[in-house]
Amino acid sequence: MARRRNRNRLLVPEARQGMEQFKTKVMNQVLGTHFQDSDEIKMEVAKQLDIPLSKEGNGDLKAEDAGKIGGAIGGNMVKEMIRLAEKNLLSKR
Repeated sequence: MARRRNRNRLLVPEARQGMEQFKTKVMNQVLGTHFQDSDEIKMEVAKQLDIPLSKEGNGDLKAEDAGKIGGAIGGNMVKEMIRLAEKNLLSKR
């Protein structure tokens, strides 16, 4: 039996709360919402992508659909990180 890798592991576990706050901030900007919880954002992204996601019990969710939800969220987070890094580099000139 193959060992499953946990890809959702942060290098610095103490950063989890900050990453969740960052995710919420970025996605609220993208979606034009004011959610307080990243789970609410996940539900909204799924709704916009027309993917049936429930708060509990998503065992029947296709991996492709889960990837679409995570990709939309993670992709926007990466775009924002790059934007912030570029802004930081420009301000140091």
